[in-house]
Amino acid sequence: MYEQIARNKRRTFLILFFFVGLVMAVVVAFNLLFNWGPVGFVVAFVVAGGLAFFSYFKSDKIALRASRAQPADENEYRRYHNLVEGLVIAAGLPKPRLYVVDDPAPNAFATGRNPKHAALAVTTGLLNKMNRVELEGVIAHELAHVKNYDILVTTIAVLAVGVIALLADVGLRFAFWGGMRGRRDHAGDNGIGALLAILSLALLVLAPLIGYFMQAAMSRNREFLADASGVQLTRYPPGLMSALEKLRDDQAVVHYATKATAQMWIEQPLETHVDNRSSRINRLFDTHPPLEERIQRLKEM
Repeated sequence: MYEQIARNKRRTFLILFFFVGLVMAVVVAFNLLFNWGPVGFVVAFVVAGGLAFFSYFKSDKIALRASRAQPADENEYRRYHNLVEGLVIAAGLPKPRLYVVDDPAPNAFATGRNPKHAALAVTTGLLNKMNRVELEGVIAHELAHVKNYDILVTTIAVLAVGVIALLADVGLRFAFWGGMRGRRDHAGDNGIGALLAILSLALLVLAPLIGYFMQAAMSRNREFLADASGVQLTRYPPGLMSALEKLRDDQAVVHYATKATAQMWIEQPLETHVDNRSSRINRLFDTHPPLEERIQRLKEM
């Protein structure tokens, strides 16, 4: 288990490194395509920096608002608060802000930039359908995300994919609406200029897909790590195992989940089509590993 945890951490840092490299490559392609020179680089990096700053400090509020999460009243949700308070003491963490999402689908997520500024949200469906040990397993899983700083990693990944998609979309729109005219005028009959333009366009088309793929791969690794770390916290694998089995058997989807926030939830909150012939390709972009695989790994612990 410890070897798996160490391997997942190495993979995460490697994927984050590639995220930074991909953002840089898109900025370079964007600038080469329109021949804006040093000004183009400055503008691109200022915009990216502004988005990074905003995302770092506001991502948790955006995620909670997008999910329609409301603060969990301490009297109404006493069991929820008690479980969290016991687990944060065991984990050596400050108590996160607690929220509830009014949705019958059982699910949960953690968000924030660090343990001191973390928030935990669960659906009413999770509170109603899980017994105490199952709910404890789910909460321990989410607190493991907090302790492992997965919530910060998730923020970086969402930001990187957003910046890549934004730059690619703007670049392609400019290109198709005549924005490459300046590039062609400067390139003239220069074959190198034409080749750079073609390569830049290809990168702008493929970069968002590459970004989504890396984001999904990173998220899957973090789920395995959080399962293992959560079980370490509760010292009772059957609790989380039983919770994952209930999540597997429940087909409800979270009404306010989006593709942007899907990776935060403990289990895929959106509808999937596993019987489709293209399911293998679709799974490449899944933000969560199959629940059966996660359950099997817990059984082997």
